[in-house]
Amino acid sequence: MLSAVFIYNQKGEVLISRLYRHDVKRSVADVFRVHVISSPTSVVRSPVTTLGSTSFYHIRYDNLWLCAVTKNNASAAMVFEFLYRLLGLGVSYFGRFDEESVKNNFVLIYELLDEVLDFGYPQNIEVDTLKLYVTTESVRSTRGALQSESLAIPQSITMQATGATTWRRNDILYKKNEAFVDVIESVNLIMSAKGTVLRADVQGQIVMRSFLSGMPECKFGLNDKLVLDRDPAGAAAGAAAPQLGRRPGGMGGQGDGESVEIADCQFHQCVRLGRFDTDRTISFIPPDGEFELMRYRTTENVNLPFKVLPVVREMGKTRIEYEVLIKSNFSAKLSATNMAVTIPTPPNATKCRIKVTGAGAGKAKYHPEENAIVWRIARFQGLQELALTAVVDLAPMTKPTP
Repeated sequence: MLSAVFIYNQKGEVLISRLYRHDVKRSVADVFRVHVISSPTSVVRSPVTTLGSTSFYHIRYDNLWLCAVTKNNASAAMVFEFLYRLLGLGVSYFGRFDEESVKNNFVLIYELLDEVLDFGYPQNIEVDTLKLYVTTESVRSTRGALQSESLAIPQSITMQATGATTWRRNDILYKKNEAFVDVIESVNLIMSAKGTVLRADVQGQIVMRSFLSGMPECKFGLNDKLVLDRDPAGAAAGAAAPQLGRRPGGMGGQGDGESVEIADCQFHQCVRLGRFDTDRTISFIPPDGEFELMRYRTTENVNLPFKVLPVVREMGKTRIEYEVLIKSNFSAKLSATNMAVTIPTPPNATKCRIKVTGAGAGKAKYHPEENAIVWRIARFQGLQELALTAVVDLAPMTKPTP
């Protein structure tokens, strides 16, 4: 398993160094700095670098490098999952995870590394559990007061850290039980110059905020229609389940031709995967507070919210004309807010004359530092068309534009 964990800044200086096994030395940190951090970006193409019998698994976040070192044949998926969990742990504790926060909290980071890894084997990395006994100064005073009132708190922490539901305490109490579910989706699209869709997919995530007492069991149905058709006796039990399906026919399975099939999905560890494989029901005991319940991706029956028709004309070597037409394909009862359309311009652009047309067409402005025209629309109503025309003046160049 893991022999060491290092955190570097963008200059290659070691900020955090923790060795878990005796098969590597502290000098291995210099090997990673020389062969990976100091190498050109075009040379380092893989997040896994093997030098001799030593493998370096690394991720880069902001101005930091997180590196895990091993001499064993470790599972790459598990190592990267640990590194990203460690990154999320730092964000949860410090609000942000950068060089300054690491330097200001290095004692706490070493304490966390001792808790989440035991002889190189990942242990409990649940934020809520770790915050019970690995605390900052502001939390420690509160915990001390609680411990003076009850001697059973250390025992309850041990039971949670080693129990079946390490992500949640069983003594949570709220005066009002509430749960909020947000479905966030992003559409990725590649379109040809003629407007033909070459590739389209939707990446979504289900984020939940839970404020429930005790150890509640929650159930969500991705496709309630299929559940009812398959098991009529379960209609009454599933009637109260919130619907997360995108259309009648649901997400996955054999629908009515308008169903959306999930290509792949990832769940939080609280989800019982056996129930999902059986009847597409997401059954779980939620962590307290905000967490990501599920991620998914679909490539079938993707309805694009907008259709963009750009026309670019080169008027000699000193001027370019743009015509951009955007049509909204969703219902007129809906609207998109805070839209931003970025139109790239040549690096030798000197002046732009821009005009937008249509009801609520917003404002467009040329940003020379970004080499782009940014068109901002506060509210875009459904089944509406907006247009932008721009004339860009170009400065003469000694070399032809690639």
